[in-house]
Amino acid sequence: MPEPRPPEFILSYLVLARKSRPQTFAEVVGQQAVVRTLRNALGQNRVPHALIFSGVRGTGKTTLARIMAKALNCEHLEDSEPCNVCQSCTEIMSGASVDLHEVDGASNRGIQDIRDLKENIRFMPTSSRYKIIIIDEVHMLSTDAFNALLKTLEEPPEHVYFMFATTELHKVPVTVLSRCQRYELKRVSRKDLFDHFASLSAKEGVEIDEAALNIVVREAGGSVRDGLSLLDQIFSYCGDTVTGNEVVEVLGLVGQQVIVDIAGALLAGDLAAALAGLDEVYRYGMDIKRFINELLSWFRGLVVCSVSNQPELLLNLPADELDALRKTTALYSAQSLARMFHLLMEGLEKTAYSTRPRFAVEMVFIKAVQAGEVVPVADLLGRLDDILAGVALPEQAEQPRQPVQAQKSSSASAAVDRPVGKDKPEPPPVEQKKKVTDAPAVEPDAVSPAREREEEIPLPEEPPAVQQSHAEPVEQKKEVVPAVAGKDVRADWPEFVVYVRDRIKWMAATLQRASSAELKDGRLTIVYDDSVDCRILKSKENMIPLTEFAMDFFQKSLQIRFKVPDAGCETDSESGAALQKERRTLANDPLVLTACEIFNGQVGDIRVGPRFRKPLTGAAAQGKEEL
Repeated sequence: MPEPRPPEFILSYLVLARKSRPQTFAEVVGQQAVVRTLRNALGQNRVPHALIFSGVRGTGKTTLARIMAKALNCEHLEDSEPCNVCQSCTEIMSGASVDLHEVDGASNRGIQDIRDLKENIRFMPTSSRYKIIIIDEVHMLSTDAFNALLKTLEEPPEHVYFMFATTELHKVPVTVLSRCQRYELKRVSRKDLFDHFASLSAKEGVEIDEAALNIVVREAGGSVRDGLSLLDQIFSYCGDTVTGNEVVEVLGLVGQQVIVDIAGALLAGDLAAALAGLDEVYRYGMDIKRFINELLSWFRGLVVCSVSNQPELLLNLPADELDALRKTTALYSAQSLARMFHLLMEGLEKTAYSTRPRFAVEMVFIKAVQAGEVVPVADLLGRLDDILAGVALPEQAEQPRQPVQAQKSSSASAAVDRPVGKDKPEPPPVEQKKKVTDAPAVEPDAVSPAREREEEIPLPEEPPAVQQSHAEPVEQKKEVVPAVAGKDVRADWPEFVVYVRDRIKWMAATLQRASSAELKDGRLTIVYDDSVDCRILKSKENMIPLTEFAMDFFQKSLQIRFKVPDAGCETDSESGAALQKERRTLANDPLVLTACEIFNGQVGDIRVGPRFRKPLTGAAAQGKEEL
C-alpha cells in the first residue's frame, strides 16, 4: 500500500485570490480615490463610526474593511499604513483577533443574530484599541434585523466601528445608508488588471504572453478575484508557459477572430458565411449567451469607433482590437453599423427565452442580412403609381365641357383650364391680352357652335374695374362661393371611389373596404372595422392627395378622420386646414374675380389637386356655369 501523505500537505496550497490579497493600502489594485479618502481620514483622525463599501464582486470591499480594521488598531501606524508586525495586525491577518467580528450577512440575517451582536459590543475590547464589526453582504439582513441595528448605528459606543460590504447597495434601507459613510468601488480598469496579473505571473514563475493576458483581463470583467481564479486554472493546465491559444482552449472560448469573421459576414451580407461561423461556435461548445454577449460587444465597439474620435476612452480594449475595429469601421457608414447593431440587439435578446436558441439566432442573422433588401411601403406605392400611370386607359369618345375652375398652380395666370382633346397635348396657360378685341377674328361659318365654345378666349390684363382699384380702394370685397352645391357623401360614395380609382387605384381599393362614411361639421369620418385597413392612408404623404380628392369631388372644405372600434387608430387629417385655406385663396384670387366680373360668370369647381386630373363628369357637371 502507498504511504499516506503527511498532514502538512493537506490544504497547504492557497489560491492566488487568497495568497495575493492586499495587506496595505498601497497594494490595493485600482480604487485610488477610495484609498486616498481612507488614508486621509486616518491621518486627520476623521474616521466615521460606520462605513459601507459597495461595488461588483472582486473589487476589494472586504479587503479594504480588513485593512481599515488593522489601521485603526495598529500600534505602529506610519503614513496611514498598518505595520503588519504588531500583535493586533498579526492577529487580524491570521484570523485570531477576538476584537474583530466578521459576520456573514447571508447566514446570520435574523433579528436574534443582531441582538447577540449588540450584546457583544457592550463590552470593551480585549487586547485592541477598538472593536471592529464587519458585516459582509449586509443587504441580506432581514427588515427586522436592520431595524434592530438602527439605534446602535446612530449612537454606537466609542470603542466600536461598523464596516459593511455589499454588492447590491439599492437593497440596503435608506435609514441605514443615512447613518453610514458610503464608498462605491468601481470596476478595475483593463490596464490595472493587466499589470497586476503580469506581476503575479512573474512572481509565480510563469511566462504568459500578451494575448493570453488580454483574454484573462477581458473575461475578468473588472473583477480582480475573477481574474485570479482564471489564472489559477490556466497555470494548472499550461504549466510554466502560457499562450493565447491554450487559454482559449482551457476556458472553452471561441477565438476573437471567429467573432470578427461573423460580424464581417453580417455586414457584407454574406449569410452563408455567417451561418457557417455560427455552426463552428456551436460545434466548439460555446455557451449561447456568452456568444451573444461577445458579438454584441463587438458591434458596440464598431458603433463607438464610427462616432467617436477617441474610442479608447469608451472602450476598455487592447490596442490590437481597437485597430481591428477601426479597419472595419472604415468600410461602412455609421448608419449601417448602428442599424445592424439595433437589429441584432433587438433580436438576440429574445433568444434567451427560446427553447431552440440556435434556430432563433439563425433567424436573427437572416433578418439582419435581408433588412437592407426590404423596400419601404411608401416606395412600393410610388412605384405602383408609376406603373399605373404608364398603362393606356380607354378614352371617352367625347370630352365634356368644363366650367371655369380655380386650379392650384405656381403661376397666377393659369387660373382657367380647358378640356384637352383626344389627340392634342394640353395647351400652355392662356396668355393675357390687353383687350378682348385683340383676339383674332373667326369666320362664323368656319367653326361649329361646339367648336366655337371650345376656343380659348384671351383675358384682358387690366380691365377698367381693376385699373380703378389701383387708384381708389375698393369699399367692399365680395367673397366668391362655388355656385354648385356639393354632393352627398353617403349617396355618392361609390362614385367618389370610382373618381379616386381613375387617379390612384390602390387608394380606391382601400377606400372600398370602409364600412361607412359620414360628413359632419366639416369632418369626413371614414369608418373601418380593422385598423390595418387605414394604416397606410394615415401617413402624411397619402393624407394630402386623399384630402384633395375629397375636396375636389364633394366641393366642400373638409378634414378627413379615420375611425375604427379601437380608438388608437382614430386620427384627423393635418392637411385639411391648409387645403381649406388654399381653396379660399384660389376662389378670391384677383384674376379669378376679374374673369367672373368680365364674363358674368361664377366659380364652379375649385380644384387644389394636380393639373392633369380629369374634370368631373355626369351629374356633377350639370347645372354649372360654363365659360
